[in-house]
Amino acid sequence: QVQLVDSGGGLVQPGGSLRLSCAASGSIFSIDAMGWYRQAPGKQRELVAAITSGGITNYADSVKGRFTISRDNAKNTVYLQMNSLKPEDTAVYYCNADRVATMNGDRYLRVWGQGTLVTVSS
Repeated sequence: QVQLVDSGGGLVQPGGSLRLSCAASGSIFSIDAMGWYRQAPGKQRELVAAITSGGITNYADSVKGRFTISRDNAKNTVYLQMNSLKPEDTAVYYCNADRVATMNGDRYLRVWGQGTLVTVSS
């Protein structure tokens, strides 16, 4: 069974920084894209950033120039460096892994992490 464990959330003042991490486990053979979504209270979950296995990235307009997604394929881990945080970035952040294949031949279309809360407030 494939699992994603995300971490790194917390309380930060406006203008501050946080780094989220998400590690995948479970006899993984390959992962196509990995990324981060977020869900604020009363709002739908939205894409924040994504990265392919080849390093191609995609960002929501609201975070371009402030957030950077990166990935360590050897560790099956994805990171989100968040700088210049704003109160509107407050949300639960979820990592995802798409098109996951395991050593024993199992395949998963999408796996989600459990979520980590980011609160931006003074």
